[in-house]
Amino acid sequence: MSRIGKQPVIIVPGVEVKESEGRIDVKGPKGQLFLEVPSELKIEIKDNEITLSPLKEDKRTKSLWGLMRTLTANMIEGVTKGFEKRLEINGVGFKARVEGKDLFLDVGYSHPVKVDAEEGIEFKVEKNIIIVTGIDKELVGQVAAKIRRVKKPEPYKGKGIKYIDEVIKRKLGKKAAGG
Repeated sequence: MSRIGKQPVIIVPGVEVKESEGRIDVKGPKGQLFLEVPSELKIEIKDNEITLSPLKEDKRTKSLWGLMRTLTANMIEGVTKGFEKRLEINGVGFKARVEGKDLFLDVGYSHPVKVDAEEGIEFKVEKNIIIVTGIDKELVGQVAAKIRRVKKPEPYKGKGIKYIDEVIKRKLGKKAAGG
């Protein structure tokens, strides 16, 4: 049995949830999201709680049970609070700027790298910190990973784009290795 799947998802005030034909629609102050739920799971909405339960007992259904419960909880959190990822730029002359909705990165290439803002994603830049915000947790993480992939941090000087809480394992270099 899925320990996560058993827990009900609490619907906070100000959020409207509808269920129709295997789809959950969540509408809140920040926007609207939907989720297609597999036919192996049953959805019940009552008393400001969403409960998912499996219709059959196989491994795939048990896996989907916990996943769908977590995705539903993330949707409710997203339309009320939203999600954000913070990235840090390290390196001499490395900088980022927002023009319109798009992000431009100057990270040591001969040209600035343009990162398009996808639907529902916003960029902010504060000194050397890039903040990616949105209501869809998966999309925010995907866009942040796309930005990081432009210039991954290297292990010798630590130059590049990294997550704020990421620790880069540093190497010594040839001066220490030769001695």
